Amino acid sequence: MPGPLTDRTRDRVLHAAGEVFAERGFRRATVREICRRAHVNIASVNYYFKSKEDLYADVLEFSWRQALRKYPDGEGPKRPAPVEERLRRFVHTFLLRTLDDGRPAWFGKLMAREIVEPTGALDRVIERAIRPLHESLGGLVREILGVGAGPEEVRMHVFSILGQCLFYRHGRHVIGKMYPDLRLDSREIERIAGHISSVSLSALKRSGRRRSDS
Repeated sequence: MPGPLTDRTRDRVLHAAGEVFAERGFRRATVREICRRAHVNIASVNYYFKSKEDLYADVLEFSWRQALRKYPDGEGPKRPAPVEERLRRFVHTFLLRTLDDGRPAWFGKLMAREIVEPTGALDRVIERAIRPLHESLGGLVREILGVGAGPEEVRMHVFSILGQCLFYRHGRHVIGKMYPDLRLDSREIERIAGHISSVSLSALKRSGRRRSDS
């Protein structure tokens, strides 16, 4: 039996499927096209994956791992960095993962499609990728808000921060039309991360002060 991620054929199918799903979405992608790009026959795909849905779910998880490997969470020094710096680093890393145009660059495209046009794989994506992301950001938000912050207040700030980040993914084509000279390269992404972090920190600290004054 082949190992889960060491088999070259399975790996080749995942790479080809990632490209096709990112380009065409789950519904318009075909196993035949995936096989053509992977240089395998349909029997090979059926051997490794139970169905097109199973292949798609594995590609989503595979793309998430690729994004984590390329842009890992900052471990920081032995003494934890100030929470403001950890928030900035979270935002910067999240933007890099979702806006990456390198190869493979399916994660941002796949996640954007999955959120707008959810498939049966959404529950798996939520448990493996989205929920841990929310919990990590939620921990930072609670730390900044301070004692007494309720779950609804934390959730609103988490949604606000992620919404600002995802705007650059979902609004990418409109941004390109309106601002053709704007390039979302590494320098611009770092600038955007600084802006989102600054705005979010101001709102978080204002909420914390308002609660402590009341």
